[in-house]
Amino acid sequence: MIITISGNPGSGKSSIAKILVEKLKAERIYAGGMKREMAKEKGLKLEEFLRLAEKDPTFDKEIDSQVRDKARTLDKSGKKVVVEGRVHFHFLPESVKIYVKVDEKEGARRIWKDLQSKEASQQRNQDAANSVEEVLKKNRAREKEDVKQFLDIYGVNYLDLKNYDLVIDSTKITPEQAAEKIITFIKKQKEV
Repeated sequence: MIITISGNPGSGKSSIAKILVEKLKAERIYAGGMKREMAKEKGLKLEEFLRLAEKDPTFDKEIDSQVRDKARTLDKSGKKVVVEGRVHFHFLPESVKIYVKVDEKEGARRIWKDLQSKEASQQRNQDAANSVEEVLKKNRAREKEDVKQFLDIYGVNYLDLKNYDLVIDSTKITPEQAAEKIITFIKKQKEV
């Protein structure tokens, strides 16, 4: 079984994915982490790498192919797989497609809180923001860029909720509660 998780910034995608991996004894594939690693290999900050990738879609296509192939290989070997990435539901149509949404101000607040820890800021490999409002502004700009990029490359709008089997609003629930909703949904799908 493959589960793909998409969502807007600060929705808790990573936290939820980690919980699902633990509870389902699954493997996690994190497309964002692969992008960050590729940026690091090239000696670039994530934002610099993303600007480069906007001009040259081969970077995204390479990562997307790696994610798809790895997920399918693990699935064929009988393992459960959780794929975290904005557009990977498109490459893995056989997956259970989950979208996690959050109020954009709450998402910015969560990211701001994470950025206050030096480790999290370095892990994100992005320029530090000076306020929640600045995080919100950056989130909006990045989401706009991502939508344009994925439409240009693949003709897919990952914000269109019709693409997903389950949409969860995480604004007022914990990542654990969101993960439980996903597990309940999956169990009901197997019963059908």
